[in-house]
Amino acid sequence: VGMATNIPPHNLGEFIDGVCCVIDNPDASLEEIMEHIKGPDFPTEGIIMGRAGIRAAYATGRGKITLRGRAEIIENEKNGKFQIVITELPYQVNKARLIESIAELHKDKKIEGMSGINDYSSKRGGGIRIVIDLKRDANPQVILNQLYQMTQLQISYGIIQLALVDGVPKILTLKEIIEQYIKFQCEIITRRTEFDLKKAQDREHILAGLERAVDIVDDIIATIRACKGGQAEAKQAIMDKFDFDEPQADAIVAFRLGQLAGLEIQKIISERKELQEKIKSLLELLSSETNIKNTVKTELQVIAEKFSDERRTEISNVAGEVDIEDLIPEEDCVYTLTNMGYIKRQPVDTYQSQRRGGKGIKGMTRREEDYAKTMFTCSSHDYIMF
Repeated sequence: VGMATNIPPHNLGEFIDGVCCVIDNPDASLEEIMEHIKGPDFPTEGIIMGRAGIRAAYATGRGKITLRGRAEIIENEKNGKFQIVITELPYQVNKARLIESIAELHKDKKIEGMSGINDYSSKRGGGIRIVIDLKRDANPQVILNQLYQMTQLQISYGIIQLALVDGVPKILTLKEIIEQYIKFQCEIITRRTEFDLKKAQDREHILAGLERAVDIVDDIIATIRACKGGQAEAKQAIMDKFDFDEPQADAIVAFRLGQLAGLEIQKIISERKELQEKIKSLLELLSSETNIKNTVKTELQVIAEKFSDERRTEISNVAGEVDIEDLIPEEDCVYTLTNMGYIKRQPVDTYQSQRRGGKGIKGMTRREEDYAKTMFTCSSHDYIMF
């Protein structure tokens, strides 16, 4: 059975703050955690429209957010025409395909009012810059809304926080993810500390043997010289005669006789003392779950200081739904309703004042038996009920 997971990238510094929040307060609510973890943070920047989808994903493990590229309407100082300048794209949106889709919509006249599109993006990492030139009579806001509606300048990003917990797939809330992460890090630090502790204890034990060996080094050297069966015989003789255990005896016979004679007691004592302090510290760390969690927190804070950066993706309080009115230019229109139920809408400025003997613009063409019953003016954004 196939299962899908889709967890968006987050800001390192924010996530570490959220983890530290749960370490300090295991009963922290989702609202308290979200004071630190605002939402996903995408490397391609962009704008997350609304917070409802973020909260749903964090609260249940599933959600959908609306991610919008950053676009700005500016006026060209040279010709007075407007331009739409795109400087950020939604996550995983291909720039070339986006430009191609906009050009196709313009060609098919599904979006009218554009006169050209150019890609001025830097190839050396200078960022995205797509410029859409508009006609003089175009409504830039309507065209931008149409781009949001019809292209990948605005996308829906589905969040599925599915993970393996003890080998079993499970949908996790944000807090559960953090709790599992803390649990895993505590296990890592425990195993690491136990490894370091054993290594330190083994070394300290050998140093204890070397420290004792310095006092009887002449006897040990004489014993080794008396053994004709090689290192194995010498090791056994040292163990039997001087009561060293096997690791200590191995360390002693590993020295050349000249090195053994030149052992410096102060270096041995100093190193052993340092190891004893280290062993004490490691045992203290392992003695308490709180100590282990505090170590997790301390190490995460070091990582945050080195590698965290500012949030890239803006989170807007405004939802990303585009209403149908946003896709229609607002203008005053003349509506003509006929007796047979036909209706026609025309912009007011298509009508011309008709003087005596002059010609005006026909309101509409109709059948011979039909006639205009009602004519009125209103905005193209008004709702009309008949």
